Amino acid sequence: MPSPAAELARRLARNAEAVCHHYLSNGRREGRYWLVGDVANSRGRSLFVRLSGPDHGKGAAGHWTDSATGQHGDLLDLIALNRGFDRLRDTLDEARAFLALPPDQIAPRLQRLPAPRGSPESARRLYAMSRPITGTLAQAYLHSRGITTVAHDDPLRFHPRCYYRPDEDSPTETWPALIAAVTDLGGTVTGAHRTWLDPSGRDKAPIASPRRAMGHLLGHGVRFGMAADVMAAGEGIETMLSLRMILPTLPMVAALSANHLAALLLPTTLRRLYVAHDSDPAGNAAMATLCNRADAAGIESLAVSPCSDDFNDDLRRLGIEGLRASVHRQLVPQDVVRFLA
Repeated sequence: MPSPAAELARRLARNAEAVCHHYLSNGRREGRYWLVGDVANSRGRSLFVRLSGPDHGKGAAGHWTDSATGQHGDLLDLIALNRGFDRLRDTLDEARAFLALPPDQIAPRLQRLPAPRGSPESARRLYAMSRPITGTLAQAYLHSRGITTVAHDDPLRFHPRCYYRPDEDSPTETWPALIAAVTDLGGTVTGAHRTWLDPSGRDKAPIASPRRAMGHLLGHGVRFGMAADVMAAGEGIETMLSLRMILPTLPMVAALSANHLAALLLPTTLRRLYVAHDSDPAGNAAMATLCNRADAAGIESLAVSPCSDDFNDDLRRLGIEGLRASVHRQLVPQDVVRFLA
């Protein structure tokens, strides 16, 4: 029978990419590996974590090596070094919390209550329990919306049986769902967004509110790429994924609502901001507020407007070339050369 530590290491390895997103947020996925500077989450490429492979032996998922220092180990070792733990008990407790598992009997004083419903911890657990979207109903749903390209390191996952309650007095239902991680400027997961899906994969689930967010959202968003000097911001996930079809290397963030778009926190390195607003009163007001905040911070702001209600409507009605032509006219020339596919 495997030891508790070995069993936890195996479970972490099965969620290796989620572990890396959480503890090594300054890194990125490249092929079958997660690359980052070191166990302390510095920027760089010296440390690499294998994201897929067998449970044990050569090429096992979760094994990592720092080529600069020679350090290596499994994901329990990585968590211990990342968090500065010098006791195995603390490391195991941290791993169980990440995996949403109860602590074992050797550490009763460290027992944790279940994560409060809707809390950031609950959001992190949901995201960790979800799977990559490739080949899933979530990918089929996005394809039905005209979004045929999603990057490997995009913060999107799929849960086959995500809980849904219409209200406090109704029984809990389960539906397949597209899960998106909400992160702060430092890459820490603060929330999650759920889009419940019809089992056919062709539309959202036939329920009263098929989109809901949980956790701490104000100022944060679903991030596609790491922003430096130029980025785009908008409301919906599908809106920003539609723009990524023609601007695949432009960092973007979906704030999830007009009110949250207006309150979005901006990176200190930012020099130019494109606000991809929805064409309605709430979207126009959010765009104006965010542009005013950007201008006050010394950041050039430019509105990018859809021809229809939003950019996913444009993608489906105009096609990829029509969307490209529309957006081309709204970018500054150097960004056309730099970002427009």
